[in-house]
Amino acid sequence: MSVGTSLYLFSHTQKVCRLYKRALRNLESWYDRREVFRYEAVLLRQRFEENRDVKDMRIAKQLLEKGEQELFEKQHYQPKKFPKSPGGTAYEREVLPPDWVLDYWHPLEKAQYPEYFARRELRKKEFIEMWEKKYGKPPKEEAHH
Repeated sequence: MSVGTSLYLFSHTQKVCRLYKRALRNLESWYDRREVFRYEAVLLRQRFEENRDVKDMRIAKQLLEKGEQELFEKQHYQPKKFPKSPGGTAYEREVLPPDWVLDYWHPLEKAQYPEYFARRELRKKEFIEMWEKKYGKPPKEEAHH
């Protein structure tokens, strides 16, 4: 059983489009020269266009399965990945600090941004009021901060 046939959430057209896109990405991995890649992409598109008007869903499903099998057999051993996508060279490289880090800034650092920290303190109070209104005040023994 191939990867695409196990997905029942997608229509046949969506599966074919996804197969085409994966096949194009695979071609990008194999051909680093742009003109060679474009030539191969045109040939790939022609192969998809030849079977565009197949109305019998049994034949269309068989063609899709054959295409997925061929893509699996011809997949690149080290596929190209976008830098910020999973497996890419820059994936999760930029760590976003959590909001509580700003609470530990030195007062002189906070003084450089007085309007921001005044608004932040106001929003923190509003959030606490909203929380207590929705869930109630925490018991005294749990107040550890």
